[in-house]
Formats: sequence, C-alpha cells, structure tokens
Amino acid sequence: MKLLFMGTPQFAVPSLAALLERGYEVAAVVTQPDRPKGRKRELTPSPVKAFALERGLQVLQPEKLRSPEGVAAVTEIAPDLIVTAAYGQILPKSVLELPRLGCINVHGSLLPRYRGGAPIQRSIINGEKETGVTLMYMAEGLDTGDMISKVALPITDEDTAGTMFDKLSLAGADLLIEWLPRLIEGSAGRTPQSEEEASYAPNLTREDEKLDWSRESREIFNRVRGLNPMAGGFTYLDGEVFKVWGCRIPQSSDAVLHPEWTPLVPGSVLEAGNFGIRVRTGDGSIVLTEVQPAGKKALQATEFAKGARLVAGKVLG
Repeated sequence: MKLLFMGTPQFAVPSLAALLERGYEVAAVVTQPDRPKGRKRELTPSPVKAFALERGLQVLQPEKLRSPEGVAAVTEIAPDLIVTAAYGQILPKSVLELPRLGCINVHGSLLPRYRGGAPIQRSIINGEKETGVTLMYMAEGLDTGDMISKVALPITDEDTAGTMFDKLSLAGADLLIEWLPRLIEGSAGRTPQSEEEASYAPNLTREDEKLDWSRESREIFNRVRGLNPMAGGFTYLDGEVFKVWGCRIPQSSDAVLHPEWTPLVPGSVLEAGNFGIRVRTGDGSIVLTEVQPAGKKALQATEFAKGARLVAGKVLG
C-alpha cells in the first residue's frame, strides 16, 4: 500500500512518525512552502518537512494544492491512501477521489464541534473543559466528512494551547495507528456528523490576540492560555505593544479589591512586586506572570516589575 502524508506544524509530526515506525510505506510528504520567520525573516521549513527530510522522504510543497501543478504532483504519486494532519489547505475533489482507500484526517477537536483551522486554541479561549481528536474521512467541505473514531482529553487550568497541541498530537497518532488496519481492510465504520451540533474555529486574527481588560478575569485568563505559545496576548504600555504570555486569577483573600482600587478603570495597574503585576479587570483583577515589552525577550513579570515604573493607576491598553 502506497501512502501519501500531508501536514505542516509540529502537531502532525507524531502521526507521520507513527506511520513510519509501524512500517507503512510513505511514498511522499506534502507540506506548506517554506515561510519567512524571525526578525531576519529567513525562509524556514515546516516541522513536517524537516522531519521528513531527516528520514529521506520525498517532500512536495505546492503553494496551492488545488492548482493544476499541485494536483498533477499528487496524481503522479498515485497513492492508495492519503493521510492529513493540520495540513492547512482544503483538498480539491480531484485529489479526494484519487486514492482507492480515500483520504482521512487527524483533526484536533471533538467533531462536529470546532471545525476549522484553530480548534485547539479556540477551545481553550472559549473555556472548554474538554477537547479531543477525531479521525475522519475527508469531504469537500471544511472538516465535514464522516467520522471514524474520536478520543477525548480534559483541559486543565494549567494547560496552554502549546501543552494541548502536544497531548492531542500524540493522541491523534495513537488513534490513527489503532484504526488504520481496519480502514485498510474495510471494516472501519463511518458516522455522519450532525450539522445541528457543528461549530467553527476560524484561524486567529490580530484582533483575537488583543486583550480586553473589561472582560471577566476568567475570560482573559483563558485567552492568554489559548494564545500561548503561538502569538501571545497583547495590550499597550506607554503606546507600545506589551505582550502577555502568562497570568493567574487571584484566589481567596488575594482576590479582594482595596477600596482605593474600586474607581480605577479596567486595565489599570493595581500593584506590582514579587508576585507579578496585578491588573484591574471587568469583575476584579488578574495577575500577570510572564510578559514581553516591545523589542525585548519574554521574562517573568516579577523581573519586569523591578525595573519598570508601574505605579498604581497606570493603564494598559
């Protein structure tokens, strides 16, 4: 059986690694073109490309898979099965109909909820207590195909998008390897998705990354976790971008607002010290624990507070 794998970020690497470890023939790997990264904007290969090249696999990088050149490249491989995991492009009908065993996808949510490109981040941002991975057949729509199987994982307050990506990527690889033999022999079932229960998780925008201090502390806490480590939440300090990578919600007596803080608007610094930077929110306060000033590296908020003049009443945003 000739297999074609499609994926781009680190999330996809465990699935590709599991296929190779189990002895499946991966004829080629399709991933996104190299993109500029870092301050120097140097072209950088995707994690999947780097992994594939290390193992001597053929790598294809069409700018658009649905272009004639992209379709021709896949057609030439003539795969029996296509496996995708966070590839980042919708497969055209001509590609979906190409392999005799079909096309399957490892998706980072419990479908039909959170279809789309940012299911893990938005699950955390929206305060979900659970997410998971769904193994599904691919269709022309956005994550609308029939489901093969899925597995659920809890989301704790200690989790960020980064930790959940790691957990779900491993769970997805396990699910793929568990069901692939049955899919090949034709005994894997398929369950249609309920359109009534469907929801979407579009890719994050710059506006999604901006912190709204008038929101409740829990909402801000979830947003910061959902944006870590991809983009980070941001606000403004003295007119410059000020990123927030970590925060916590004050507990018990620490959550009480002093009378002199009550009139201060959301976004106001209440106090700063060896505990972090406490900021007024819509329903109380939140403590920033890791921040990044403009043009600087990320650091603990306690360290930043030592050198910054964060007087009570200074407003972020």
